[in-house]
Amino acid sequence: MRLFGLSPADFDEDMDVWPDNWQAFCLFNAMTTQWRTGACGATGLDYSAIRNVANFLGIKKKQIAEIFPDLQVMEAEALLVMSESK
Repeated sequence: MRLFGLSPADFDEDMDVWPDNWQAFCLFNAMTTQWRTGACGATGLDYSAIRNVANFLGIKKKQIAEIFPDLQVMEAEALLVMSESK
């Protein structure tokens, strides 16, 4: 978290995850070490790792295609939050 300028205090609120988004959330959470970075910080998730990480979580290939748009929404929001902290 420190690498991206975040601390535990940034996550002090409890958030509910809708059941329809649970798998995407779990995949996004498991991808926390799979960010591509450049000179200005994170640029996005390493999409080449998604299938392997999803497989470890028991997510089937067909399900990956279904939850990928949700994963991209979380990725975009995370990038926005990370850029605001600079």
